[in-house]
This record gives sequence, structure tokens and C-alpha cells, in this order.
Amino acid sequence: MAAPRSVRPQVENARGPLSAARSKAIIDELKRRSPETNILERHLAIEQAVVDSPLVAGNKVTLLIDGDNTYRAMLAAIVGARDHINMETYIIEDDEVGRRFSDALIAKQREGVPVSIIYDAVGTLGTPAEFFKPLADAGVKLLKFNPVNPLLAKAGWNVNQRDHRKLLIADGRIAFLGGINISGVYSGSSLKALRPKDQGLPWRDTHLQIEGPVVGEFQKMYLDTWNKQLGDALPPRNYFPPLAPRGNEIVRAVGGAPDEPFSAIYATLISAINNAETEVLLTNAYFAPDPQLRTALIDAVRRGVDVKLILPSKTDSGLIFHAGRSYYDELLRAGLKIYERRDALLHAKTAVIDGVWSTIGSTNLDWRSFLHNQEVNAVVLSADFAAQMRAAFQRDLAASTLITLEQWEQRPLAPRLKEGLARLWEYWL
Repeated sequence: MAAPRSVRPQVENARGPLSAARSKAIIDELKRRSPETNILERHLAIEQAVVDSPLVAGNKVTLLIDGDNTYRAMLAAIVGARDHINMETYIIEDDEVGRRFSDALIAKQREGVPVSIIYDAVGTLGTPAEFFKPLADAGVKLLKFNPVNPLLAKAGWNVNQRDHRKLLIADGRIAFLGGINISGVYSGSSLKALRPKDQGLPWRDTHLQIEGPVVGEFQKMYLDTWNKQLGDALPPRNYFPPLAPRGNEIVRAVGGAPDEPFSAIYATLISAINNAETEVLLTNAYFAPDPQLRTALIDAVRRGVDVKLILPSKTDSGLIFHAGRSYYDELLRAGLKIYERRDALLHAKTAVIDGVWSTIGSTNLDWRSFLHNQEVNAVVLSADFAAQMRAAFQRDLAASTLITLEQWEQRPLAPRLKEGLARLWEYWL
């Protein structure tokens, strides 16, 4: 998966591919702001070689930490929508947060702004059908992804294939994506100083707001899923408006789906790790690395790259938690630094590599995300944005506990047995 050294990155904007001279000018400006210009150019070349979706310039990206900040921004975009709203989520719960979103979407539909929602059948198993009735009655277009009941499936049936994406697009101009579902568990802050005394264990997650030409690429993914699942015809709207530059960031929209020959998200992550020169900083909620990912991480350490992983100390999925921990021995012996986040349930899925390459999305580092789920990530090539991501990583690091090999080898027999049993099921978790 290594990118050819001779690949010259080409950049697009809202009107299509830029000339070689204009692409070079944009990249030169990014390199000027990067502390290691050769590293930035190398990662741009890797991105160009590995994934066929375009590198798109002229975007504004806003980092959103935890549920409260994310929900405020998403609801503001919903209220401000004038043409259409498309939403895709794994979970939408019948609780205070779910009802806030339902009320806001119904209000827009009644204003004449068409709303469509894709929600996963397994992810919403606990959400009563009555929750969706007011949405349907208001005229919101609803599509249940891969229904559990095969008699309701319109596009073939495979209960193991799930839509794990979290994507909101307003007017084709602003997009939100990351790890945050629509659920009250994300309410509150993971920062101890801002946490109410009566708040339970908070969920720590990361989301991204994007404005600019790359939003059209996320819109294509949404409409492609709608059409593949044979959703009802959507009303004619301006789904792809002309998009002027809103910022200076180069962004690639990367989607993954089980019907594709390989996971583009997996390919670009492995390639970025394989070509890392200084550091790899991974934060992930569900960690059950396959052999190639483990090899990439270990080889990076052997090249002198500083590899740090922040993983959960508490979880809502015991099997995947113990399956991931079963690899700690191998990774610690190889020199990786593993930390577990305290005082929060870690649900973020992010990476920062070499201070220039960042990704945020719905993708976990496990077999399910790479083989069985629909996922969506954004890759941002920018030293400025990577600095924000690195600062967020450092804040999580300060609230995490370092796992040492000596300590790990002294763990009791009971967790060792759980780890061994969980590993047997990791492909299906």
C-alpha cells in the first residue's frame, strides 16, 4: 500500500480538477505553514495514490468535542437549512436528545424544507416504532437500513451488514460527521471541571463540521446509500449547489461499505501509518486490530516512530473490549505506548500522523468497521488542523493511565480468560 514517490498530488475545487500550477500553489502554501514540508508533501502523495476520491481544497473544518458542542452546532444547521436536510445515523434514541432532533426536523419539514433520514435497523432496535411515527406523519422520508426482518428488506438482506455512519448534511453546504450518535448518553462534558456532580460516566467523543466544496462528496455518499437501499424517490432539490471556498483546508471524503472490493478507509490509514516518519497518535473506542494493522504499528515503532494509542478503560461492549486487550502483550513488547482513558467512556475514532495527516469519522479499529459496516471518515491534510487534533490528544492523554508491560503481565487470570474467549469472536463483534 505504499504510495509511489513519483505521484504528484492534484487538488480539486468546486469546479473540478485544478491546473498543475494552481494545485502546486495551494500545496506550497500548505507546506509553508507546515513545520516539516517534506512530510506534508509525502502524505499528500500517499492520499493521491491510495484512494480515488478527490483531494478537495477550500474547506473550513471545525473540531467538535463531545455531544453538547456537537448537538448545538448540528441543531443550528438544521434550523438554518433552507433547501433540504439529509441525515444518516446508526442510533437515534427515544430520549430527550432524540426528541430535540425529531422536533427540529419535523419543524423544518413543515416549513417546506424536505428532510430524509437513514437509520440502521440494528442500531435502533431499542427505539420504539412510535418514535418515528410523528416524523413520517409530518412527511419526513425515512429509510431503515437493512431491516432485521428479511420480509421488509427491499435491497437484499444480510443482517451482519450495518450502516454505522453518522452524517448530517444541510442544504448541500455544511456536513457533520464523526463518532456521535443521536442519544442522551452523549449529553454533558467529558472534562471533569465542567461535569455536573450528579452526572454519570460521560461519553468522550469527537465530531467534525465541514463547510466548503468537499461537502458535495459526502452528499454523493448519502444519496448513493439511499438509492442502493431502494428508498422512496426524494423530492427534486438543489442537492449539489455551487460551493465557494470557505477556508484553506484540503479534505478527502472517504467512505467504506461491505459491498466494495476493499475498505478505502482501511487502505488510507494503513498507508499513512506505513509511511509515518515521526509519530502516530490513535484514539479509538473499539480496538481489535487485524494482523496487517498490528504489523503496520509495530513496523512504525521499529523505524523510530513514536506510536501512542489511547483506548477505553470502560466500555459499553465487553467482548470487543477484551478482544482488544488480548493484543496488549504483543504491542507493548514491540514498544507501542498504550494508554487507557479514565473517568469517561471513550467513543472517539481519530488519528493524527506526523503533525499533518488527521482523520475523524465513524470507523473503529476492528474487523466489523473494515469488513461489515458502512463507515465514513474525513481525512484532513493540514498542519494547522493537526495541531488542534494533537492538542485534543494531549488533553485525553493527561486523563489517561499508561499501561506498562510489567503491570500488564501481572494481571489476574480472570481477565486473561475473558481476553482469550473474546478473541475467538473478534471477526463478528
